[in-house]
Amino acid sequence: MSGLPGVRYSGARPMVYPTLAWGEAATGSAVDKKLTPDIRPLLELHLRDTQICVGGDGAYYMTGSTGDNIWAFNDGVELWRSENLSDWSYLGLVWSLDREGGWASSWRMRRGVPFRAIWAPEVHYIGGNYYICFSVSRAGLGILRSRSGRPEGPYEYAFSPEAHLRRGIDATLFEDDDGSVWLTYGSGDEIVRLKDDLSGYADDWVRTQLPASSCLVARDRSRCLRGENTLGYEGATLFKRDGRYYLGAVGNVEGRYSFVFAMADRITGPYHLPHEAVPGAGGGNVFRDVEGRWWTTCFGNDEQAAFREKPGLIRVDFDAEGRIIAHAEQPFSNTPTEDAAA
Repeated sequence: MSGLPGVRYSGARPMVYPTLAWGEAATGSAVDKKLTPDIRPLLELHLRDTQICVGGDGAYYMTGSTGDNIWAFNDGVELWRSENLSDWSYLGLVWSLDREGGWASSWRMRRGVPFRAIWAPEVHYIGGNYYICFSVSRAGLGILRSRSGRPEGPYEYAFSPEAHLRRGIDATLFEDDDGSVWLTYGSGDEIVRLKDDLSGYADDWVRTQLPASSCLVARDRSRCLRGENTLGYEGATLFKRDGRYYLGAVGNVEGRYSFVFAMADRITGPYHLPHEAVPGAGGGNVFRDVEGRWWTTCFGNDEQAAFREKPGLIRVDFDAEGRIIAHAEQPFSNTPTEDAAA
């Protein structure tokens, strides 16, 4: 588990460098309380901010924040591919900070520590090509485009190759039903439409109309996040289901790192019905697979989680009012039902 002071580790494989004590890093208490499914990781892989998309070939592509300590440094953007969500192959370092990073390759200081790392990259298949959006702490947001039309690249800056697009973290892209493409980031409180080829802004940034109150919480929905007119504070994501937009960001809900979503009929809002999605499943995205099933990614980022900083998938459903809940069938459960991922 990465952190600014170092890396905590618990496992059979010995590390070649000193690690910090594991302690209570992953108690599994949210599983014990039946707040979240008892799932196993997709891979024994150190990965934060897990994000998965469906590619043009019908396969699945996964990325996220990689490297043993992304609070200090990493190499760039790495990518994995699967045809069934269960078996993953490594496609490699598809974009290198040293080789192609440009403005993003500069070293900066973070709390007195030299820092250079890509945070929360996402891969998207839009308009027949692959794009990667990302952020660099202490720098800003960027968007890459595949020069080959293949998910493994090589990639180049889609626009603004000389500087970041905007200060902030956790960029995400969304393609609407009409083909329009949108960019938001951080807490999702502003959004912009991009040109069709993602080569620039089509319009100005606008504020999203978020709920006036953040009262939500999971089971009894009786408690509130701190602050007003907000969802969470980072990890923005956006998807659409049955004509409604779901805008989410990660918040701290009773000590859990959870997505807090709200819904709207227009992409800019007003958004309503803020709610904690699957408890502890924060950071990443919600997507629909080729068979029509809905999933939320997760990676374990709080002490209530059963594992930490590994890629995970939880199948989700929606209640009568449209709130995101865990599905009864969990193909990646440690006690699986007859349902399967493939």
